[in-house]
Amino acid sequence: MINKLKSCFDEMVVYKDLKSSNNFSALSLPSFMRDWLLRRFEDETGVFNEDELVEFVHEFIPRKDDWMGIKNRIVKENERVKLLAKISVDIDIQTGEVSFILPDFGLTSKQTIIEDEVWDSCKNELVKGRESWGMLELGYRLPDYSVTPKVPGKIRLINFKNFCPYSIELDYYKNVRKEFEISEWIDVLLGAVDYNASGYKNEKEKLTMLTRLLPFVEKRLNLIELAPKSTGKSYLYGRVSRFGWLSSGGVMSRAKMFYDISKRTEGLVSGNDFITLDEVQTISFTDVDEMRAALKGYLESGIYTVGNYEGVADAGMILCGNISKETMDNDGTTNMFEELPIVFHESALIERFHGFIKGWHIPRMHDDLKIAGWALNSEYFCAILHELRSDTTYRAIVDKLVIVPEASDTRDTEAIKRITTAYLKLLFPNVQKTEDISARDFNRYCLRRACGMRATIKNQLGILDSEYRAKDIPQLSVNEDLCKHEG
Repeated sequence: MINKLKSCFDEMVVYKDLKSSNNFSALSLPSFMRDWLLRRFEDETGVFNEDELVEFVHEFIPRKDDWMGIKNRIVKENERVKLLAKISVDIDIQTGEVSFILPDFGLTSKQTIIEDEVWDSCKNELVKGRESWGMLELGYRLPDYSVTPKVPGKIRLINFKNFCPYSIELDYYKNVRKEFEISEWIDVLLGAVDYNASGYKNEKEKLTMLTRLLPFVEKRLNLIELAPKSTGKSYLYGRVSRFGWLSSGGVMSRAKMFYDISKRTEGLVSGNDFITLDEVQTISFTDVDEMRAALKGYLESGIYTVGNYEGVADAGMILCGNISKETMDNDGTTNMFEELPIVFHESALIERFHGFIKGWHIPRMHDDLKIAGWALNSEYFCAILHELRSDTTYRAIVDKLVIVPEASDTRDTEAIKRITTAYLKLLFPNVQKTEDISARDFNRYCLRRACGMRATIKNQLGILDSEYRAKDIPQLSVNEDLCKHEG
């Protein structure tokens, strides 16, 4: 299959060796940045000069501790400095002045400027989203106090080159899926997020792992995952994609999550595809009632209101926590949510989470699960998933194919359809009309899995609240007449 993968994806395939190479783990780089570097330094056989790569990282990918030295070079030594970093821009409505922010280094818009000629050259890239990754060249604008008004010194952007210099051909990605059998495609997806498919015992383990990717590809998909320790939750949600945010333990406030009234800044939900609250048992909330009310509104509609500010976002919400063998719900009677923070001890809030991932079906991380071979570039793959979030074709297909019984609970059917749509995008991106997929594949890989994920949520609701007891999810089925007919 390696030859097929290379033939179909060409330069978007890189050689990853997480099993024996310790260089990247020592550099503490996320997967998307590591694969960008591999694509830059590897030859066609997957070999690269380790010294050159490490030298590049040390020169252009600084740590937070390096920022004072960089600032000294720019401001005091009047050097031009290049670095690979995350940048966001701000436009002052009153003055028309454009400034920028480097969030990873604490550089604020009050300390920076993008002059008009530079802005004209890079604005098309910088206005695409809230934040952009790229190669920045920074310099210093000297202060001038001899004029009125006085001109303060500021760090200025001299040049910007997008981190993703190639265009994403979404249609090509969709069409090339036809070249792979479903079993092959599942292995391709695992490799794209750094896992070795042959390290899994069966398809069930593989698909449960891939379920973690559903919020990467579908807007406002809200999931809960409880799993034993060391199954890779933090790695996949926090290190693979540049479009998500992982928060591990600590304190979470409404201001940080949604909107900060005092700073007039939007929170995490407005700038990310998904927010993962990892180690959720250890997270505390500054105001439980305030956060619960904000979450209920947002998880239901994607709208949040803080004071007089009303915002709209499409980030999914994922709760991740560890679970002991004794509290795994294998017989339908165990309350798995009893160790969650008190903010989640309300059925009306839990009901707004679409599905549950049984993380105990994912094996504990071991060396044989780490990729050591040719695989899709993680940065390219996650950019594809990000683009697929906005494609409404798949939901239209799901609406046509799924038969909903009369008087079905709206929240249940919406949850199942949303998860089904995400599975369709992930596993069958080539499907552009109902006739492109068989009823068997749609039912097995999309609908039935979605129903199972929702059923766990519904069962837990019955344990939390007697109002939900004895209420099963709707028995959705597939309209086989509209599907591809197999000979």
